[in-house]
Amino acid sequence: MEIIKKLQCNDSRFNLCCAFFFTLINSLFIKRAWEIIAPHSFHSWVFAISVPVVLFSAWVSIFSLINIPWLRKPLLVILVIGCAASNYFMFTYGAVIDKNMMTNVFETDSQEALALITPQLFLWLGLAGIVPALILSAIKIKPSRWWYTLLTRLVGVLAGLLVIILVASVFYKDYASLLRNNKNMVKMVTPANYISAISRYSQARWFAGDQTLIKIGEDAHKGPVINQQKKKTVVVFIVGEASRAENYSLNGYARETNPELKKQDIIYFPNASSCGTETAVSVPCMFSNMPRKNYDASLAQHQEGLLDVMAHAGVNLLWRENDGGCKGACNRIPHTDMTQWKLDSLCKDQSCIDETLLNRFGNILDGVQQDSVIVLHLMGSHGPAYYRRYPDKFRRFTPTCDSNQIQDCDHQSLINTYDNTILYTDDVVSRTIDELKTRSDKFNTALVYLSDHGESLGENGIYLHGTPYMLAPSQQTHIPFLFWLSKDYQQNFAVNADCLSKKAATENVSQDNIFSTLLGMMDIQTSEYQKDMDILATCRKA
Repeated sequence: MEIIKKLQCNDSRFNLCCAFFFTLINSLFIKRAWEIIAPHSFHSWVFAISVPVVLFSAWVSIFSLINIPWLRKPLLVILVIGCAASNYFMFTYGAVIDKNMMTNVFETDSQEALALITPQLFLWLGLAGIVPALILSAIKIKPSRWWYTLLTRLVGVLAGLLVIILVASVFYKDYASLLRNNKNMVKMVTPANYISAISRYSQARWFAGDQTLIKIGEDAHKGPVINQQKKKTVVVFIVGEASRAENYSLNGYARETNPELKKQDIIYFPNASSCGTETAVSVPCMFSNMPRKNYDASLAQHQEGLLDVMAHAGVNLLWRENDGGCKGACNRIPHTDMTQWKLDSLCKDQSCIDETLLNRFGNILDGVQQDSVIVLHLMGSHGPAYYRRYPDKFRRFTPTCDSNQIQDCDHQSLINTYDNTILYTDDVVSRTIDELKTRSDKFNTALVYLSDHGESLGENGIYLHGTPYMLAPSQQTHIPFLFWLSKDYQQNFAVNADCLSKKAATENVSQDNIFSTLLGMMDIQTSEYQKDMDILATCRKA
């Protein structure tokens, strides 16, 4: 009690205390700045020292303005705990806190969120969040006359700004170069990073103005090739999760991680890239008619996409989900969340392994009466709980990292666990091809598989995914991409497999190609179709 009683100060000292504490909170930003500056001369040493000084001065000005009596302590508690959470994910996974990350936070499902909850997270929140918040709340602020408080606050604001101006007058070019060449650094300043991210997400999600559905491709219809077929056509489109091409033996990886697909007559594209580095961006992007460089997430939320155009053409559609949602891509077509089936042998703790997508899949194929496209959305290699993504019989690479606290595992164990997820995905995709093969007498069948994005496994201190695309390492953007076309499909749709194999070996492709490629595979004619974006177009006989 005596210690608590001694926690008292006047208004100006309290603001200085807050500024000092929030400067310490941003030690990761300061550390990163010092690493980039790499001081080696008197000028660079003084520049490096100025970074925390500028940060402290900025906080002095800010807290002199916002620390309003009666509101300041509740506000500080929220900010401190928010900073603790942001710092945990930045320190632990190398995460970047921006709008896309907030999209992941607000649109994730319970099982994905639970995978990130660890004892270390609670310990971090307790020591770096709750304890400081309690201390700040316990500080008794001695009242002063209103004019004196106002005067000291004005002095605080002006003093902070004056220091910043003086530093800028000496080091403006240095700061301009530092921040221009390392734009990601700004997103490490907390709480500014998560406040800005939440604000931008909220504006795009709830305050974006007119959200009337924009229809596209209403002129879509089936072309003469598919209409003249005696057999119906079935294309299965498998969207993987967090699979990086770097760990695919089909892509040259030294380990055999694709033993089953290697046996299938597949065409693999080794130079494929994603539209984003997180599911919430990549999935709606690949199903939209917008290329990555012009992709507008706000527009995609209220505009029809690939599956809607196919529906306009009379194609039968089905989306089977095992990865927390289609992010709007399947909102207007039949879809089912396979985790809701709660298959005891395949599901545990609200999470299912991907074999659940094949449950009664044969029955669905046998019941097809129309030309159909079926989308399977895999859980794939979703981290950090990689060890939960495959059954025990696929634990072939050992030892494994059987924890969701992956940064505490040695690197090889983490790689082993991740490679086991690739082995399992390989098996699921291959089994799907087998299901199509057994029905080749009834249908023209084809399959497309690609991942939504890649994954970082500790390279350069970065884990998981979600790094801004411009700064993302290749592990997060280089994805596996393959086709399997039955002999009847090749013959009846005049696709030259040898031509496609040669094209795969030399050309770069991306998720931008998906929209027109799948329309072309189903011979759907519409003004939305772009022949130059259809991967198969140049390998079709006239």
